[in-house]
Amino acid sequence: MTVICWFRRVLRLDDHPALVAAAEQGAVIPLVILDPTEARDHPASAQRQAMSLPSVEASLRRQGSRLIVRRGHPVEVLEEITRQTGATTVHATEGFPFARDDGLAEAAERGGARLHLHPLADLVPRGSVLTGAGGVYKVFSPFWKALRKSPIAPPLAVPRLTAPDAWPDSDGTDWPEARAEMDRGWDVLARHIRAGEDEAHARLEAFLEGSLPDYKEHRDQPARDRATSSLSDALAVGEISARRIWARCQPAFQSGERGVDHFLSELCWREFARELLHDSPDMPASCWRPEWNRFPWKPDNEAAEDWRRGQTGVRIVDAGMREMYATGQMHNRVRMITASYLTKHLLTDWKLGLDWFARCLTDWDAASNAMNWQWVAGCGPDASPYFRIFNPDTQAEKFDPKARYQDHWMRPDAPGAHDFAAAAPRSWNIDLSRRALPALSLAEGRARALTAYEQLKS
Repeated sequence: MTVICWFRRVLRLDDHPALVAAAEQGAVIPLVILDPTEARDHPASAQRQAMSLPSVEASLRRQGSRLIVRRGHPVEVLEEITRQTGATTVHATEGFPFARDDGLAEAAERGGARLHLHPLADLVPRGSVLTGAGGVYKVFSPFWKALRKSPIAPPLAVPRLTAPDAWPDSDGTDWPEARAEMDRGWDVLARHIRAGEDEAHARLEAFLEGSLPDYKEHRDQPARDRATSSLSDALAVGEISARRIWARCQPAFQSGERGVDHFLSELCWREFARELLHDSPDMPASCWRPEWNRFPWKPDNEAAEDWRRGQTGVRIVDAGMREMYATGQMHNRVRMITASYLTKHLLTDWKLGLDWFARCLTDWDAASNAMNWQWVAGCGPDASPYFRIFNPDTQAEKFDPKARYQDHWMRPDAPGAHDFAAAAPRSWNIDLSRRALPALSLAEGRARALTAYEQLKS
């Protein structure tokens, strides 16, 4: 019996429920589908996935298998490849929170196969951690407390695969639509990506052996090397599972090692975001607190475009936006600063920022992106209070006191600044020697935001 395992944003062999199920059923054809729509909407994430495919292919070949890559809309590809291969079943991971599953089962059936969707290898199944009243937690702290008491399924081992008698054609591991969308940024971003399942596991081990004890104290310092696990992109493209990270941390957790509790709470924040998106699927498009839909955020504007291009004149904000455009990453503390500046000092719609991050981040995750933007803007669950307006200069003094992070991205002769200039579209006319001037003072922006919030309350 021939079955297909669709590696759907699960670019690993370890703890892969769909792959385990497929291996138990018959000869497995591992499949990846490169959707041009995803490349258009999330080009940095698409590039990150593309760069992981050679690693997946190498791992499969060590088992005597191979990776089949097809480009096109998933509905069309599934119907075509099931018909070509005579596969009886397609095993895949459910699309949440990255994509919808509409039409997939029907497409497989037209090709003569049955689609079996498996849940994500998250810490807990969606809807399994509920309040005493049976509802979804709306505040993180009690959710974290409840999850710690919940059973976490152990990760699954890598299965032994059987090859089919014949292999279908493959389009290869390149993703030309993503490469075209990234344009000049592709080669720059590629230098900052460490792809592959083995690399993700090595990164976790290095973090646990070196940086974990000081994680809580150092995680907010953007200039500090290896202060965090740097696993967000590997988690987002499925090179490592949350369950595997949780299991690997348990010896340190049980022994009370310093730093591990805080690190696992951050892993749980990702679960919290997914729980909320599952309960409120319109969270990326509408304020979770409905009264905030009346707030007069500005639509796209010139100051917002300066923000996107890292030309606001506020040094740490511009440094963060440059880091994201060149590397596909931005330090978490700086993400909060840049988001606060857009939504509060510039009073610009948080959804504009959400969309830009979705295009530029290699660790884009629909649930985390939506919840984090609403948290900063003040309109979401467990939100930052409306009056909490990050002062970028104060934040820089506290978390980057020697300006090492800012200098790396803002000083004209610094490597980071040159990476940004090389990645940016030519139409931006980036001149590293020119210092942008802020559109308004930080005090003026804060006062304007507080006035708008008070008017909303009244």
